[in-house]
Amino acid sequence: MIELDSLTKRFGTIEAVRGISLIAPDGCVTGLLGANGAGKSTTLRLLYGVQRPDSGRALVDGIDVASQPRLALARLGVLPHNAGLYPHLTARENIRYYGQLQGMSGVALERRIDALADMLELGALLERRTKGFSQGERIKVALARALVHEPQNLVLDEPTNGLDVLATRNLRALILRLRDAGHCIMFTSHVMQEVAALCDEIAIISGGRVVARGTPAALARGVPSGTLEDAFVAALTEGASP
Repeated sequence: MIELDSLTKRFGTIEAVRGISLIAPDGCVTGLLGANGAGKSTTLRLLYGVQRPDSGRALVDGIDVASQPRLALARLGVLPHNAGLYPHLTARENIRYYGQLQGMSGVALERRIDALADMLELGALLERRTKGFSQGERIKVALARALVHEPQNLVLDEPTNGLDVLATRNLRALILRLRDAGHCIMFTSHVMQEVAALCDEIAIISGGRVVARGTPAALARGVPSGTLEDAFVAALTEGASP
């Protein structure tokens, strides 16, 4: 389970995150949505431990990320919006490095890499340097890297960005299998069709605050058109009001 408890973060005079509280339970895909500049990226950085909150807490399975980062992050797999691969390492070496950071080694680690390669159809890429990979290929390697230590909790920031239709369908099926196996998944996307297909619950952020939350169907019922896209826009508009 991922819990955000009254998180705040200020940069000079700008209050990027303003008391965000949210629970993403196990066995659930929780969507975290927001327009550019809404505070979503800062919120995720606080969860990753890249930045420290001014107040409040980010918890992974009850462990405070700020005070016990290694213990908390061992329970978390992260696919960031920018895959951030090491271009002169092979796909296998990129995945192996992150496994080693999580205390994995030897035959068990190599078997896990091979299993992920089969799961994500990485076999033909595994021994190639990642420099020159397509965006879709980079996403697959970054996802394998996030999954290598079999974390209970996953944060997937726009994971289908750059994937073709078939790869997107396969990734959606994988996300749902992980959810059904009891994993906690926090998911971001700007594609409302994708959000509606995958997310069990949604939280919409605007102006550094959570301005709406609920199931995709419940949020869509709150607007005359009955569409999630219009519900999203309405939430942003209302959230921007004084």
